[in-house]
Amino acid sequence: MSHLLMGRKWRCNICSLLNDVPGEYFANLDATGRRIDLDQRPELIKGSVEFVAPMEYMVRPPMPPLYFFLIDVSISAVRSGMIEVVAQTIRSCLDELPGFPRTQIGFITFDSTIHFYNMKSSLTQPQMMVVSDLDDIFVPLPDDLLVNLSESRNVVETFLDSLPSMFQDNVNVESAFGSALKAAFMVMSKLGGKLLIFQNTLPSMGVGRLKLRGHDLHVYGTDKEHKLRLPEDTFYKQMAADLTKFQIGVNIYAFSDKYTDIASLGTVAKYTGGQGYYYPSFQSGIHGEKLRHELARDLTRETAWEAVMRIRCGKGIGFTSYHGNFMLRSTDLLALPAVDCDKAYAMQLSFEETLLTNQTVYFQVALLYTASCGERHIRVHTAAAPVVADLGAMYRLADTSAIVSLLCRLAIEKTLTNKLEDARNSLQLRILKALREYRNLYAVQHQLGARMIYPESLKFLCLYGLALSKSVPLKGGYADAQLDERCAAGFTMMALPVKKLLKLLYPSLIRIDEFLLKPSAQTDDFKNIVKRLPLVAESLDSRGLYVYDDSFRFVIWFGRMLSPDIARNLLGPDFASELSRVMLSRHDNEMSRRLMGILKKLRESDPSYYQLSYLVRQGEQPREGLLLLVNLHEDQMGSTGGYVNWIMQIHRQVQQNA
Repeated sequence: MSHLLMGRKWRCNICSLLNDVPGEYFANLDATGRRIDLDQRPELIKGSVEFVAPMEYMVRPPMPPLYFFLIDVSISAVRSGMIEVVAQTIRSCLDELPGFPRTQIGFITFDSTIHFYNMKSSLTQPQMMVVSDLDDIFVPLPDDLLVNLSESRNVVETFLDSLPSMFQDNVNVESAFGSALKAAFMVMSKLGGKLLIFQNTLPSMGVGRLKLRGHDLHVYGTDKEHKLRLPEDTFYKQMAADLTKFQIGVNIYAFSDKYTDIASLGTVAKYTGGQGYYYPSFQSGIHGEKLRHELARDLTRETAWEAVMRIRCGKGIGFTSYHGNFMLRSTDLLALPAVDCDKAYAMQLSFEETLLTNQTVYFQVALLYTASCGERHIRVHTAAAPVVADLGAMYRLADTSAIVSLLCRLAIEKTLTNKLEDARNSLQLRILKALREYRNLYAVQHQLGARMIYPESLKFLCLYGLALSKSVPLKGGYADAQLDERCAAGFTMMALPVKKLLKLLYPSLIRIDEFLLKPSAQTDDFKNIVKRLPLVAESLDSRGLYVYDDSFRFVIWFGRMLSPDIARNLLGPDFASELSRVMLSRHDNEMSRRLMGILKKLRESDPSYYQLSYLVRQGEQPREGLLLLVNLHEDQMGSTGGYVNWIMQIHRQVQQNA
């Protein structure tokens, strides 16, 4: 902003409106026209500031942090061990839930009936109330189902300790998930909060019941294919709208070895600003640590409650679309009932009028939210971008990471209205258009011949474009990715921060056997010594040991000719076994300790998800081994071309249309 008339007026840098400076905010200007108190006004000189919101920004008293748990207790949930891991993790996090002593908590369990729990502080143990009428859901004792955690701590702990054994003999195979979701909404609607859902069985009873449609193979490749990736029942999107209206954000944890219709269930998380966690074929002995870590982070990370976000921009430009997990409340207001640092959003802008070349365009993001301490806050981020007359200058300063993040979201959204092939083609056309425009800039000045030219800033754009076209939400058909897996990956990628998305698209492949053998090597030096390798089969030496890391899992690849001593040190007596049946654990030797230290370091670099370790030996082809091979993006796999073919195809099309 700029100050005028001896400091009595200020002009907004966003809308250019001239305003009066309030008396209590007045300060004289120096000889250069700057306020003399500028160094004491962070909101005038910092790109990111936070304010405590005044009363006019509150339509009700700030809500307390509220955690409500909706837990599937049908037979498949019991047998997988999910219930025990969830109960233990929640109990271990009670001291770290934000907002003490205001934090509220509550529970519902469900199978073919819905089980409510009275946790009033005067009780010695919780009282279960069962509702079996799924067509006319009602909430018994509505005032005692949500309790203050500090007051009812003993009752909550007693419930969590007994929960695994309460249903250990349950043989119920049904799921009244939709009715249970309605019940949770009825309990939470007075305050709002975060609803954590643990779902193991395809909803089969009551409202929102779903049918098996994941194996509808004749639909693939037709114009009806995309319907499999959309919610089957409008109930779930309507519930998401109702939940958002009452400031309820939803995170869904889905566990099953069978089809559970993630396309429908994930909609609830998407439109309430939440996220989904997918654990196919969950078994507590294998996947328990991953669930413990991710649930603990979900419960304990700082959360912005009952939030709304608005993005503003300067005159001459405007936002045309918004992409991510939220509900668009008006043309530019994003509703985010419970938002945190593990989310990202993308926007497209357009030019509404001609901009002046000496102009600076401003962008501002404002998040109004309730902090866990009970204060209403406004967090504001402001960025400035110069307007340039030279299109080449714009290309030279292009941000590939931001471009790929937006292209990813656009492509995934395209799969919801078109065939997968159409989504991949649309992605390629966007890249072609960008490179063609750049080539045309230099067509007159230079004899380009057959050379492919691109700005240094976009040298990885084609590589990430290929990786995106081979990613789980976009690749192939039914044979390449099952429906639940594809939909879960799409929901996840729509919410991922930029850095994490790029690593998922183009994972790290690093050789570690040479590092493990260095007697003086320190784990802290690992990232400086070891280099990432291209994702091609030639990078894999049969005498080597490699770690493939996409931020969600580790695949540890043992070359067929790897020294038996290394395998023995790392795997103990199981070193010669089929590795898909071996669990990686620490052994009493320096090499094993060093490997576990490396994996710990890699996990600590981004704690938002937990990477499980899968062991693969060259020549053995379990699912995890194929995971690595099919993600060697620069190689040709089946009908999908490699990087060289992809580049040649793009270059040929750029030349044809230049």
